[in-house]
Amino acid sequence: MKRGRKNSEANNSSSEEEVGGESKKQKITDEESTEISLSPDWGNLLPDIILQVFQYLPLLDRAHASQVCRRWNQVFHMPDLWRCFEFELNQPATSYLRATHPELINQIIKRHSNHLQYVSFKVDSSKESAEAACDILSQLVNCSLKTLGLISTARPSFMDLPKSHFISALTVVFVNSKSLSSLKIDDTPVDDPSLKVLVANNSDTLKLLKMSSCPHVSPAGILCVADHCHGLRELALNYHLLSDELLLALSSEKHVRLEHLRIDVVSENPGQTHFHTIQKSSWDAFIKHSPKVNLVMYFFLYEEEFDPFFRYETPVTHLYFGRSVSKDVLGRVGMTCPRLVELVVCANGLRPLDEELIRIAERCKNLSAIGLGECEVSCSAFVEFVKMCGGRLSQLSIMEEVLIPDQKYSLEQIHWEVSKHLGRVWFPDMMPTW
Repeated sequence: MKRGRKNSEANNSSSEEEVGGESKKQKITDEESTEISLSPDWGNLLPDIILQVFQYLPLLDRAHASQVCRRWNQVFHMPDLWRCFEFELNQPATSYLRATHPELINQIIKRHSNHLQYVSFKVDSSKESAEAACDILSQLVNCSLKTLGLISTARPSFMDLPKSHFISALTVVFVNSKSLSSLKIDDTPVDDPSLKVLVANNSDTLKLLKMSSCPHVSPAGILCVADHCHGLRELALNYHLLSDELLLALSSEKHVRLEHLRIDVVSENPGQTHFHTIQKSSWDAFIKHSPKVNLVMYFFLYEEEFDPFFRYETPVTHLYFGRSVSKDVLGRVGMTCPRLVELVVCANGLRPLDEELIRIAERCKNLSAIGLGECEVSCSAFVEFVKMCGGRLSQLSIMEEVLIPDQKYSLEQIHWEVSKHLGRVWFPDMMPTW
């Protein structure tokens, strides 16, 4: 009887353990199912949510994410993700820059060319990359671009192409894009006839045109643009395209007020380039029509070529001298540029610019930024310049080598004195050493 009772107790105990074990297993299973039910179902996210996430991802990560499931792949091809695209075209053998994969380019042309609106091409200096860009442009027959930018990371690129090949590809975009508002085609062989095609199809929408270093465009070509594109607000071109007629066209009652005009004054052959003079009356009419325009001028001239410039009042606001400029020219700047806001002098020589800086501070009441490179200024004159300009100098970039200690200030003292007049801590820039 005892043995039977023990066996019965053992069996009861064993059955209780089994029941308890099944209960624990059931409990774990319930917890796991709860966790599963609470975890997000990524495959069933709303397309709008996936789209917002994709917009923050780089293209390569977006492509990887599109392989997760069918819905994500569908979102990957939604038009909103393909309105803006930059084609990077580089030759691996000669460039360290990344390039857009050819298969992706083919996919964009086949599936998304009609979605493209904001497009840019970044190419290296090779002819092959420029040709690839033209091949893509010639296939964009079903798109209506709003912005187009052709960017060469190094010359010559597009200028190496046969002119007819480039013009043919560009014309495809001009004809098919009826709402082009921004066009950047610096350093390209664009010409007058192609600009007429641009005007014929996009005159009502064009607002920005940048075409510096386009040797095949004449003053008549750019004048055609100004005569018909009355909504143009920003324009960048070389000085040889600037004329009295162009300024008067930009000043007509039909034309909106220009906001930004950039002029590159470049000399390729020292002593052989002739620069014409713009009449003061043309500048006056232009400023009267667009009183708030930013007139930016970049000078890359040799000293003997500055004679036609700054002989009378010039409404320039931002002035950059990329090569050495004489004391005489800087003195004329102080006398003739009352609207000057920013001045950058990369080099001058070994004659101090004390008087010239003081004159600029006296006459240019809007000056708020200045940069000096390979120049010389006495510490006393520099402190006086800062004192006259006061707190309106928001940018003051002066190399330490520019400042010449004198009897009044040493290099150690000038930092405190300039900081006092600026109302903030200031130090001269230091030349990096490696």
